[in-house]
This record gives sequence, C-alpha cells and structure tokens, in this order.
Amino acid sequence: MGPLDAVAGRVAGGATVEFRPSGSSMVPLIRSRQRVVVAPVDPSKVEVGDIVLARVAGTVYLHLVSSVDAARKRVQISNNRGRINGWTSHDRVVGICVAVDGVARAGAADKAKTV
Repeated sequence: MGPLDAVAGRVAGGATVEFRPSGSSMVPLIRSRQRVVVAPVDPSKVEVGDIVLARVAGTVYLHLVSSVDAARKRVQISNNRGRINGWTSHDRVVGICVAVDGVARAGAADKAKTV
C-alpha cells in the first residue's frame, strides 16, 4: 500500500482532503510538502492539464491528465517531467486538486462532484 492509498480512500468516500504530498515529479506545479486540497471529481469532466488523484496499474498518483479518451471513458496520467504513468478508467480517477498552498487551480472546483 502506497502513501496515497489512504487519501484516495477518503476522497473516493466523498471527503475533500488536505495533505502534503512528497516528491519532485510535479515541480513546479506542486513542490514537495506543499499543502494541496483534493476534492471528489466527476471523471467525465476532467481535461488535459488537470491534476487528479488516480490509481494507475495499482499505484495511486497525484499527477496530470495528459490525454483524454472520452469514448472509452479513460484518461492518461503523467507526471510534470514527461513520464507517462499509463491509461486508467474513469472509475479509478477519484479526485481533483482544487488548490495548492491556498491558491485555487483554475476551473478545478467546477469539476468536483456535488453531493
């Protein structure tokens, strides 16, 4: 179980979660230990450039959507350094990053699921 599995479980359950991910794969969009807010997402609304919390091949990532295949209901996930993690189905995209260090991500809140 990876460090983001517990966060993904909470977001999938409907919670908006604030946490500080570590690592450098998303610099400069997210620096290690910056505070992020992730809300549940409607995966059909995500677009290229959104930062999502998604499971790809058994690992949970807080990474970019690099491509969208609406017909097959899936998205491609990549880091901000050009590494492609792979394709994943909409049901494995659980959250969208709505803020980084208190700064809202443009358009992200409109893609969050409303309960």
